[in-house]
Amino acid sequence: MRKKTFAVAALFAATLTLSACGSDDGTSPVAVVSEEGKQQAATVLDQPFAKPALVLTDTRGAAYDLRKETDGHPTLVYFGYTNCPDVCPLTMSNIAVAKKQLPKAEQDELRVVFVTTDPDRDTPAALGAWLKGIDPQVVGLTGKFATIQAAARSLGISVEAPHKDKNGKIVSTHGTQVVAFSPKTNGGYLLYGENAKVDDYIKDLPKIIKGENP
Repeated sequence: MRKKTFAVAALFAATLTLSACGSDDGTSPVAVVSEEGKQQAATVLDQPFAKPALVLTDTRGAAYDLRKETDGHPTLVYFGYTNCPDVCPLTMSNIAVAKKQLPKAEQDELRVVFVTTDPDRDTPAALGAWLKGIDPQVVGLTGKFATIQAAARSLGISVEAPHKDKNGKIVSTHGTQVVAFSPKTNGGYLLYGENAKVDDYIKDLPKIIKGENP
């Protein structure tokens, strides 16, 4: 059973901690400590986030309305970028591996959405090529950075504009939460930190599919 926490507290914690992919600071934006003192993979929110009214461009170059396309579907949303060397591909791979353990009908019911935080480099074609090697069913979205940043912030996820580090490498600093939305209410009621493992998703996805708390 996941320990519950107030949405306000989760939002505060989430907006404070960022992870620059490839940096040494891999701290999870949101982590919950159980009664035994062990970190849990997910935070169950008492007050779920509203699904962002977000319309971006998918890997086919078509407009994708997040609310419309995922209405009534269990949905996982993650903000990251394809040039990330560590956290982003690991997170998406963990979800993909866990998803494959579901029955085919449940795999088709689940919506996994990857929203780039580096839209200048992550074109629809670039996103499509990257996601093809992870899970072709994942929806990749790109568009104006300001629109993406606003959507992320509405979920308590901080995203900074891509910038060059001291070595001249372009990095995208962003929160690393995965937000799970219920198919019953369309509310974002679960936050997964980057400490979430494949086994956590394997264990939780069947309940997320039904809109239940892990």
